[in-house]
Amino acid sequence: MTDPIQLTVGPLLFNWAPDRIRDFYARIADEAPVDRVYLGEVVCGKRAPLVDAALADAADRLTQAGKTVVWSSLGLPALKRDRKAIAALSAEQEILVEINDISGLQGRTGAFVAGPLLNIYNEGAARELMRRGCVRLCANVELSLEAVTAIGVACPGLEIELFAFGRLPLALSGRCYHARHHGLHKDACQFICDRDPDGLVLKTLDGRDFLAVNGVQTLSHGVQLVDGAGAALRAAGVTALRLSPHTADMVAVAAALRDRVDGRIDRTELVARVVASGPPGELVGGYLRGQAGLETIGGLS
Repeated sequence: MTDPIQLTVGPLLFNWAPDRIRDFYARIADEAPVDRVYLGEVVCGKRAPLVDAALADAADRLTQAGKTVVWSSLGLPALKRDRKAIAALSAEQEILVEINDISGLQGRTGAFVAGPLLNIYNEGAARELMRRGCVRLCANVELSLEAVTAIGVACPGLEIELFAFGRLPLALSGRCYHARHHGLHKDACQFICDRDPDGLVLKTLDGRDFLAVNGVQTLSHGVQLVDGAGAALRAAGVTALRLSPHTADMVAVAAALRDRVDGRIDRTELVARVVASGPPGELVGGYLRGQAGLETIGGLS
Protein backbone atom coordinates (compact mmCIF):
# COMPACT_ATOMS: atom_id res chain seq x y z
CA MET A 1 0.00 0.00 0.00
CA THR A 2 1.36 3.45 -0.92
CA ASP A 3 2.03 5.70 2.05
CA PRO A 4 -0.17 8.83 2.08
CA ILE A 5 1.42 12.18 1.41
CA GLN A 6 2.07 13.95 4.70
CA LEU A 7 1.04 17.51 5.44
CA THR A 8 3.41 19.69 7.44
CA VAL A 9 3.35 23.21 8.82
CA GLY A 10 6.57 25.09 8.16
CA PRO A 11 8.24 27.49 10.58
CA LEU A 12 6.51 30.83 11.14
CA LEU A 13 8.26 33.43 8.98
CA PHE A 14 6.55 36.51 10.38
CA ASN A 15 6.81 38.50 13.61
CA TRP A 16 3.67 37.57 15.52
CA ALA A 17 2.91 38.36 19.15
CA PRO A 18 3.43 35.49 21.63
CA ASP A 19 -0.29 35.15 22.37
CA ARG A 20 -1.09 34.93 18.69
CA ILE A 21 1.57 32.24 18.29
CA ARG A 22 0.13 30.19 21.15
CA ASP A 23 -3.40 30.48 19.80
CA PHE A 24 -2.31 29.57 16.27
CA TYR A 25 -0.48 26.39 17.26
CA ALA A 26 -3.20 25.36 19.71
CA ARG A 27 -5.62 25.34 16.81
CA ILE A 28 -3.15 23.48 14.59
CA ALA A 29 -2.72 20.91 17.38
CA ASP A 30 -6.43 20.41 17.93
CA GLU A 31 -7.94 20.78 14.45
CA ALA A 32 -5.47 20.59 11.55
CA PRO A 33 -4.89 17.29 9.69
CA VAL A 34 -1.11 17.72 9.67
CA ASP A 35 1.58 15.25 10.66
CA ARG A 36 4.59 17.45 11.38
CA VAL A 37 5.17 21.03 12.55
CA TYR A 38 8.42 22.97 12.22
CA LEU A 39 9.11 25.52 14.94
CA GLY A 40 11.84 28.13 15.33
CA GLU A 41 12.89 31.60 14.22
CA VAL A 42 14.37 31.30 10.74
CA VAL A 43 14.32 34.91 9.48
CA CYS A 44 15.72 37.31 12.10
CA GLY A 45 17.79 36.31 15.12
CA LYS A 46 16.70 39.45 16.98
CA ARG A 47 13.15 38.10 17.17
CA ALA A 48 14.05 34.78 18.79
CA PRO A 49 14.06 35.93 22.46
CA LEU A 50 10.59 37.43 21.98
CA VAL A 51 9.02 34.15 20.89
CA ASP A 52 11.11 31.40 22.51
CA ALA A 53 8.67 30.85 25.39
CA ALA A 54 5.62 30.83 23.11
CA LEU A 55 7.26 28.32 20.76
CA ALA A 56 8.23 26.09 23.68
CA ASP A 57 4.59 26.12 24.83
CA ALA A 58 3.50 25.36 21.27
CA ALA A 59 5.89 22.41 21.09
CA ASP A 60 4.36 20.90 24.23
CA ARG A 61 0.82 21.38 22.95
CA LEU A 62 1.61 19.92 19.53
CA THR A 63 3.45 16.91 20.98
CA GLN A 64 0.53 16.15 23.28
CA ALA A 65 -1.74 16.21 20.21
CA GLY A 66 0.42 13.60 18.47
CA LYS A 67 2.15 15.93 16.01
CA THR A 68 5.87 15.53 15.28
CA VAL A 69 7.82 18.69 16.17
CA VAL A 70 11.00 19.60 14.28
CA TRP A 71 13.11 22.60 15.31
CA SER A 72 14.29 24.85 12.47
CA SER A 73 17.48 26.89 12.42
CA LEU A 74 18.01 30.50 11.39
CA GLY A 75 18.53 31.06 7.68
CA LEU A 76 21.01 33.96 7.68
CA PRO A 77 23.19 34.33 10.80
CA ALA A 78 24.21 37.98 11.10
CA LEU A 79 25.75 38.05 14.57
CA LYS A 80 27.93 35.84 16.76
CA ARG A 81 24.82 35.18 18.84
CA ASP A 82 23.06 33.82 15.74
CA ARG A 83 25.95 31.51 14.91
CA LYS A 84 25.96 30.20 18.47
CA ALA A 85 22.22 29.50 18.28
CA ILE A 86 22.65 27.53 15.05
CA ALA A 87 25.56 25.58 16.52
CA ALA A 88 23.60 24.79 19.69
CA LEU A 89 20.63 23.47 17.72
CA SER A 90 22.82 21.44 15.39
CA ALA A 91 24.54 19.89 18.40
CA GLU A 92 21.23 18.37 19.54
CA GLN A 93 22.03 15.04 17.89
CA GLU A 94 19.13 13.10 19.42
CA ILE A 95 16.40 15.23 17.84
CA LEU A 96 15.50 15.89 14.21
CA VAL A 97 16.30 19.46 13.19
CA GLU A 98 15.85 21.48 10.02
CA ILE A 99 18.98 23.24 8.78
CA ASN A 100 18.49 26.48 6.84
CA ASP A 101 22.09 27.70 6.75
CA ILE A 102 24.97 25.51 5.62
CA SER A 103 26.96 26.37 8.77
CA GLY A 104 24.52 24.14 10.63
CA LEU A 105 26.23 21.08 9.14
CA GLN A 106 29.37 21.76 11.17
CA GLY A 107 29.41 19.28 14.01
CA ARG A 108 26.11 17.70 12.97
CA THR A 109 26.16 13.89 13.08
CA GLY A 110 22.46 13.17 13.61
CA ALA A 111 19.71 13.12 11.00
CA PHE A 112 18.42 16.43 9.68
CA VAL A 113 16.00 18.04 7.25
CA ALA A 114 17.40 20.37 4.58
CA GLY A 115 15.19 23.45 4.60
CA PRO A 116 14.09 25.47 1.57
CA LEU A 117 16.48 28.32 2.44
CA LEU A 118 19.47 26.14 1.52
CA ASN A 119 20.55 26.43 -2.11
CA ILE A 120 20.04 22.81 -3.17
CA TYR A 121 19.24 22.81 -6.86
CA ASN A 122 20.62 19.53 -8.19
CA GLU A 123 21.14 15.86 -7.52
CA GLY A 124 24.83 16.17 -6.64
CA ALA A 125 24.19 18.64 -3.85
CA ALA A 126 21.32 16.53 -2.52
CA ARG A 127 23.48 13.38 -2.51
CA GLU A 128 26.17 15.21 -0.54
CA LEU A 129 23.61 16.24 2.06
CA MET A 130 22.39 12.65 2.30
CA ARG A 131 25.98 11.57 2.94
CA ARG A 132 26.02 14.06 5.81
CA GLY A 133 22.77 12.71 7.32
CA CYS A 134 19.95 14.45 5.44
CA VAL A 135 16.76 12.38 5.51
CA ARG A 136 14.34 14.92 4.00
CA LEU A 137 14.71 17.80 1.57
CA CYS A 138 12.20 20.64 1.40
CA ALA A 139 12.95 21.61 -2.17
CA ASN A 140 13.90 25.14 -3.16
CA VAL A 141 10.77 26.96 -4.23
CA GLU A 142 12.10 27.90 -7.69
CA LEU A 143 12.47 24.27 -8.80
CA SER A 144 10.07 22.74 -11.30
CA LEU A 145 8.36 19.47 -10.47
CA GLU A 146 10.51 17.88 -13.19
CA ALA A 147 13.68 19.03 -11.42
CA VAL A 148 12.36 17.85 -8.06
CA THR A 149 11.56 14.46 -9.59
CA ALA A 150 15.11 14.18 -10.95
CA ILE A 151 16.52 14.80 -7.47
CA GLY A 152 14.25 12.12 -6.00
CA VAL A 153 15.21 9.56 -8.66
CA ALA A 154 18.92 10.22 -8.10
CA CYS A 155 18.58 10.08 -4.31
CA PRO A 156 16.58 6.96 -3.38
CA GLY A 157 15.51 7.03 0.24
CA LEU A 158 15.47 10.82 0.46
CA GLU A 159 12.06 12.17 1.47
CA ILE A 160 10.93 15.08 -0.69
CA GLU A 161 8.80 17.88 0.75
CA LEU A 162 7.26 20.62 -1.40
CA PHE A 163 6.48 24.17 -0.30
CA ALA A 164 2.76 23.85 -1.01
CA PHE A 165 1.10 26.95 0.46
CA GLY A 166 2.26 30.43 1.32
CA ARG A 167 4.17 33.43 0.12
CA LEU A 168 7.36 32.07 -1.40
CA PRO A 169 10.59 32.78 0.53
CA LEU A 170 12.86 34.22 -2.15
CA ALA A 171 15.85 35.87 -0.47
CA LEU A 172 17.42 37.06 2.78
CA SER A 173 19.48 40.22 3.15
CA GLY A 174 21.83 41.87 5.64
CA ARG A 175 19.55 44.93 5.44
CA CYS A 176 16.19 45.20 7.18
CA TYR A 177 13.66 46.47 4.67
CA HIS A 178 11.02 47.08 7.30
CA ALA A 179 13.31 49.28 9.39
CA ARG A 180 14.46 51.22 6.33
CA HIS A 181 10.87 51.72 5.15
CA HIS A 182 9.96 53.29 8.50
CA GLY A 183 13.11 55.42 8.71
CA LEU A 184 14.70 53.27 11.41
CA HIS A 185 18.13 51.70 11.75
CA LYS A 186 18.31 47.92 11.74
CA ASP A 187 19.85 47.87 15.23
CA ALA A 188 16.98 50.01 16.55
CA CYS A 189 14.18 48.60 14.43
CA GLN A 190 11.59 48.55 17.27
CA PHE A 191 10.49 45.21 15.74
CA ILE A 192 8.37 47.22 13.35
CA CYS A 193 7.78 44.15 11.17
CA ASP A 194 5.07 43.11 13.64
CA ARG A 195 2.75 45.57 11.89
CA ASP A 196 2.56 43.31 8.84
CA PRO A 197 1.62 39.76 9.92
CA ASP A 198 1.75 38.47 6.32
CA GLY A 199 4.54 40.78 5.15
CA LEU A 200 4.62 44.33 3.77
CA VAL A 201 3.41 44.51 0.17
CA LEU A 202 5.66 46.16 -2.43
CA LYS A 203 4.26 47.61 -5.64
CA THR A 204 5.85 48.37 -8.98
CA LEU A 205 6.16 51.98 -10.17
CA ASP A 206 2.89 51.55 -12.05
CA GLY A 207 1.09 50.38 -8.91
CA ARG A 208 0.94 46.62 -9.41
CA ASP A 209 1.44 44.25 -6.48
CA PHE A 210 4.87 42.66 -6.89
CA LEU A 211 6.65 41.34 -3.78
CA ALA A 212 6.35 41.35 -0.01
CA VAL A 213 9.04 42.05 2.57
CA ASN A 214 9.35 40.64 6.06
CA GLY A 215 12.18 42.31 7.95
CA VAL A 216 15.31 41.10 6.15
CA GLN A 217 13.35 38.69 3.95
CA THR A 218 11.95 39.08 0.43
CA LEU A 219 8.84 37.05 -0.39
CA SER A 220 6.57 36.69 -3.36
CA HIS A 221 3.38 38.71 -3.30
CA GLY A 222 1.46 35.77 -4.69
CA VAL A 223 0.65 32.77 -2.53
CA GLN A 224 1.98 29.44 -3.74
CA LEU A 225 -0.55 26.62 -4.00
CA VAL A 226 0.41 23.11 -5.07
CA ASP A 227 -2.79 21.96 -6.72
CA GLY A 228 -1.70 18.65 -8.26
CA ALA A 229 -3.48 15.36 -7.63
CA GLY A 230 -2.01 13.06 -5.01
CA ALA A 231 -1.22 10.32 -7.53
CA ALA A 232 0.78 12.72 -9.70
CA LEU A 233 2.72 14.06 -6.71
CA ARG A 234 3.52 10.56 -5.46
CA ALA A 235 4.68 9.59 -8.95
CA ALA A 236 7.08 12.54 -8.79
CA GLY A 237 8.52 11.23 -5.51
CA VAL A 238 6.84 13.80 -3.26
CA THR A 239 6.26 12.52 0.27
CA ALA A 240 5.07 15.70 2.04
CA LEU A 241 3.51 19.11 1.40
CA ARG A 242 4.47 22.13 3.51
CA LEU A 243 2.05 24.86 4.55
CA SER A 244 3.65 28.15 5.60
CA PRO A 245 1.78 29.93 8.43
CA HIS A 246 -0.25 32.99 7.44
CA THR A 247 -3.24 34.84 8.87
CA ALA A 248 -5.49 32.86 6.53
CA ASP A 249 -7.56 30.05 8.05
CA MET A 250 -4.74 27.51 8.06
CA VAL A 251 -6.95 24.70 9.35
CA ALA A 252 -9.20 25.18 6.32
CA VAL A 253 -6.18 25.23 4.00
CA ALA A 254 -4.85 22.01 5.53
CA ALA A 255 -8.23 20.31 5.27
CA ALA A 256 -8.57 21.32 1.61
CA LEU A 257 -5.10 20.03 0.70
CA ARG A 258 -5.74 16.81 2.63
CA ASP A 259 -8.92 16.24 0.62
CA ARG A 260 -7.12 17.04 -2.64
CA VAL A 261 -4.17 14.69 -2.19
CA ASP A 262 -6.50 11.95 -0.95
CA GLY A 263 -8.64 12.29 -4.09
CA ARG A 264 -11.85 13.55 -2.49
CA ILE A 265 -11.95 16.88 -4.34
CA ASP A 266 -10.71 18.19 -7.68
CA ARG A 267 -8.42 21.12 -8.41
CA THR A 268 -11.34 23.57 -8.88
CA GLU A 269 -12.77 22.86 -5.44
CA LEU A 270 -9.31 23.04 -3.86
CA VAL A 271 -8.71 26.51 -5.30
CA ALA A 272 -12.17 27.69 -4.23
CA ARG A 273 -11.68 26.49 -0.67
CA VAL A 274 -8.21 27.98 -0.36
CA VAL A 275 -9.41 31.33 -1.75
CA ALA A 276 -12.21 31.26 0.84
CA SER A 277 -9.63 30.80 3.61
CA GLY A 278 -8.37 34.37 3.06
CA PRO A 279 -4.83 34.20 1.62
CA PRO A 280 -3.00 37.56 1.45
CA GLY A 281 -2.44 37.46 -2.31
CA GLU A 282 -3.41 35.74 -5.54
CA LEU A 283 -2.72 32.03 -5.80
CA VAL A 284 0.32 31.24 -7.93
CA GLY A 285 2.03 28.08 -9.07
CA GLY A 286 4.30 28.83 -12.00
CA TYR A 287 7.61 27.52 -10.67
CA LEU A 288 6.47 23.91 -10.34
CA ARG A 289 5.25 24.06 -13.94
CA GLY A 290 8.59 25.39 -15.17
CA GLN A 291 7.12 28.86 -15.73
CA ALA A 292 7.49 32.27 -14.08
CA GLY A 293 6.66 31.92 -10.40
CA LEU A 294 4.03 34.65 -10.47
CA GLU A 295 1.81 32.78 -12.94
CA THR A 296 -1.60 32.68 -11.27
CA ILE A 297 -3.75 29.61 -10.89
CA GLY A 298 -6.86 31.20 -9.42
CA GLY A 299 -8.11 34.70 -8.75
CA LEU A 300 -9.16 36.10 -5.41
CA SER A 301 -12.80 36.99 -4.94
